[in-house]
Amino acid sequence: MSKAFTRESDDAPDNDEDGDAALPPLPAGSKNYMTRAGYDRMRAELFSLIDDERPKIVEIVHWAASNGDRSENGDYLYGKKRLREIDRRIRFLTRRMEIAEVVDSSVHAGSDQVFFGATVGYEDPEGVEHRVTILGIDEADSARQQVSWVSPIARALLKSRVGDVVKLATPAGVREIEIVSVDYRSPA
Repeated sequence: MSKAFTRESDDAPDNDEDGDAALPPLPAGSKNYMTRAGYDRMRAELFSLIDDERPKIVEIVHWAASNGDRSENGDYLYGKKRLREIDRRIRFLTRRMEIAEVVDSSVHAGSDQVFFGATVGYEDPEGVEHRVTILGIDEADSARQQVSWVSPIARALLKSRVGDVVKLATPAGVREIEIVSVDYRSPA
């Protein structure tokens, strides 16, 4: 049998058509909450891929294909691979934006209760103060102290108020944390 008609690996897991299995999933039946800034960044990325990057790669692939033998043509092979990556990302962004629900957290300005978009200061049992901003799944960045609204810390904090002590389930056990501040300024 020709190798061209066999699967590379019969043991490979079946991923969805776009290979998004490694991307953060949305909880079943939930909406894709995000801030206006997060939605605008996602939209800008989508239009950049569609209007700038994809046409450049298509041009490179077209030029490389016109050079003849495609089997050993690095520009052609890399270009086709990059096109697949771009198309996969475009499909992902389009799907996520279609189900996005933009939340204006500024309506809660001045409130001491934690809702989506809040920057929350909390104190752990050792007395160390931490600050996290609760954002959407696609916009949270842990390096910037931003957490997804579905994360354990966000779920523990949501709907609590300044002064409340909430229980946070961690791998090391349940910890009690105290909310010390709530702010609704837009994340940087």
